[in-house]
Amino acid sequence: MFTDSHCHLSDSDLLARLPQILEDMEAAKVHRAMCICTTLEEFDTVHGIAMAHPHIWATVGVHPDNEDVQEPSLHDLVHRSRLPKVLAIGETGLDYYRLGDRAVADMHWQRERFRTHIRAARQARKPLVIHTRSASDDTLAILKEEGEEGSPGAAGGVFHCFTETEAVARAALDLGFYISLSGILTFKNAQDLRDIAAFVPLDRLLIETDSPYLAPVPHRGKTNNPSYVPFVAQQVAAVRHVAVEVVARQTDANFDILFHPSTP
Repeated sequence: MFTDSHCHLSDSDLLARLPQILEDMEAAKVHRAMCICTTLEEFDTVHGIAMAHPHIWATVGVHPDNEDVQEPSLHDLVHRSRLPKVLAIGETGLDYYRLGDRAVADMHWQRERFRTHIRAARQARKPLVIHTRSASDDTLAILKEEGEEGSPGAAGGVFHCFTETEAVARAALDLGFYISLSGILTFKNAQDLRDIAAFVPLDRLLIETDSPYLAPVPHRGKTNNPSYVPFVAQQVAAVRHVAVEVVARQTDANFDILFHPSTP
């Protein structure tokens, strides 16, 4: 049985097709998924999806790319994290990929937002779902500054949709974080990422779709959905020379260890 540890079922296209997606998940032996929150404005939708379906879970957070949205306070995040079926804080982190005319120094607001999420995760005792793009040095530095070094009281969490270097993967693992791999792993030009899939200990790996984005081969170019996560598992299995069932069982168990889902 497979777990999609990161998807965006609140996306309008996926939400409109949710009954069919749930059927497709069952057919593909994907028995649960985590629906990720990216703004406070969408939280009620994300949480509502999770509450309506016993095998869907939720997070609360504001994505680093999102501007002109409600800025989360510590209270906003902690309060919502304590609602039934909310397992984690995020998607949060840093993203310097789309700076435009701005300098990294101009992204102070993004770094402060990240710190708020880390502090909320520690207070709520919930793990972090971390997005980092073109910002790994600052992401790791802020985690360390906020006490996320695997010490007692640390929130821990996962670096989702990992696309960074092996050195960044090693640093994240050293801090006690998990690494999650997406459909990018199946892309022809992603050999470096396949090398990381072979390097990361299997008991520290998660798999995800990040749907509706990044559909894996053989569905690349289509709208992604959680029923496609077995293709990610198959690629992990291939590079590690193990059966796909081994990857499915271990990543499923890792989800339980990290997020501690329970019946609401």
